[in-house]
Amino acid sequence: MKMKEEAVAAVFPGQGSQRPGMGKDFYDNMDISRRTFEEASDVLGWDVAALCFGQDERLNLTEYAQPCIVATEIAMFRGIQEMYGFSPAYFGGHSLGEYTGLVAADAMPFDEALKTVQMRGRLMQKATPPGTGGMAAVIGDNLDIEKIRKSLEDLSLDMANINSTSQVVISGRAESIEIAEKRLFLAFGPENTADKFRFVPLNVSAPFHSRFMLTMKDTFREVLHAVSGKFNPGNARRVTSNYLGTFHSGNTAKIIENLVAQVSGAVNWRDNMTALTEKARIVYEIGPNRPLKNFFASIDIPCRSITSFSSAKRAFATGE
Repeated sequence: MKMKEEAVAAVFPGQGSQRPGMGKDFYDNMDISRRTFEEASDVLGWDVAALCFGQDERLNLTEYAQPCIVATEIAMFRGIQEMYGFSPAYFGGHSLGEYTGLVAADAMPFDEALKTVQMRGRLMQKATPPGTGGMAAVIGDNLDIEKIRKSLEDLSLDMANINSTSQVVISGRAESIEIAEKRLFLAFGPENTADKFRFVPLNVSAPFHSRFMLTMKDTFREVLHAVSGKFNPGNARRVTSNYLGTFHSGNTAKIIENLVAQVSGAVNWRDNMTALTEKARIVYEIGPNRPLKNFFASIDIPCRSITSFSSAKRAFATGE
């Protein structure tokens, strides 16, 4: 089933989508997927497949989770390419998933992306002392972004993810999370019934996409500059930037700055979805879980999620 290139976008979820056993069915059924995991192991110097497929607790540690997710998503993507001639014209990814998008678009080499995201994860984890940061999802109908910002303006909290019209994630000092919860219930509670407005603390190890990641920016910029000679920047024009909210330019220096800014800035996923769906008629989510499908549903765009080998067969055989 050959898809029309101009009509299709592929998107990739980020950290938090990992799960034990992810990608094993592709590994077992597709030689190219197995070789992708083997390539990742050679690059990183440890057995990526074993960590992904077993019950290894390191899968939830940021510096391991990030390369494992990218390796799994590229293994899945390459398998789908080979089976179905899958050739999207546009790509996007949520936070870490932006790197998978750059690899899938042939804008960043797979091996360099793996090393980069492992260092990214390591630096993110070290940016703040354990236990001092937190994140929480704010969920409700037609959330007013400026109203949320106003509620947070004197707290050590930032907008981390603008995911959809019904979900925003905030990030920052752990002690500020509880204060924010009370303020936001006062701000939004009267407009929403109890089952429509929720404040959900997230199980994370650091306050990602907040001002507390600024300490890693200079070091991470050096990491990206070291591999920038291997970028194919023209292809990055097909990939959305979380930081910009629209597509990357073809300028290497600007791509690097966008990726550096993304670490401490908001993931403007709502804008990314708009940019992608202005160009693509069909969206496929490829990854070990499917958090992005509901975000697209919030703007009435169908998104076909592929989380397993069997779901890939269903998606391309039946269009489901």
